[in-house]
Amino acid sequence: MFTDTERQALYKVIRTRRDVRSFLPDPIPQDKLDRILEAAHHAPSVGFMQPWNFILITDQEVKERLSWAADKERRALAIHYENDRKDLFLSLKVEALREAPLTICVTCDPTRGGDHVLGRNSIPETDILSTACAIQNMWLAACAEGLAMGWVSFYKKTDIRSILSIPPHIDPVALLSVGYTDHYPPMPLLEMVGWEKRRPLDSLIFRNKWGL
Repeated sequence: MFTDTERQALYKVIRTRRDVRSFLPDPIPQDKLDRILEAAHHAPSVGFMQPWNFILITDQEVKERLSWAADKERRALAIHYENDRKDLFLSLKVEALREAPLTICVTCDPTRGGDHVLGRNSIPETDILSTACAIQNMWLAACAEGLAMGWVSFYKKTDIRSILSIPPHIDPVALLSVGYTDHYPPMPLLEMVGWEKRRPLDSLIFRNKWGL
């Protein structure tokens, strides 16, 4: 079904994709953005509920307010760390919402599809899991298009709902900064700074039962 070259390209994108925090102001071509959003919309979803929406944010004032919300939460989270770990946490650049030419807020609508959605009745969080699949598709597509993407996860959802006028039942799952970069890291940022390292795959695989 796929050639060796096509398979290699897919795995290269998977291995190359990074969470990026530094962006250039260069605009994103519309055709590239269209393909990235199309890739997200072709993600699998439980019960084919397609619970996602995408809010495209280019207004600088709105991005400033989103950055304020992220920084407020970053400072609040710092109390969970001590000494060198706290200093390292505070030194990390966790968002670039002011820099990136585009921010995409990906949301999840838990009511989409009505009261009964195949699969969601048994496992309610499958709506969030389906939205995460859309985000992954978008991220891989951005990488393949030569664009960088950074997932901002430091915020209070109430702040984001207020800033973006999101209805109370809609879940703002992710703020994604998108754009070109001249600082594409060779490995995950947190691995580079020594925050964590990639765990050996063999240690995460069990067979037939947990722990075996």
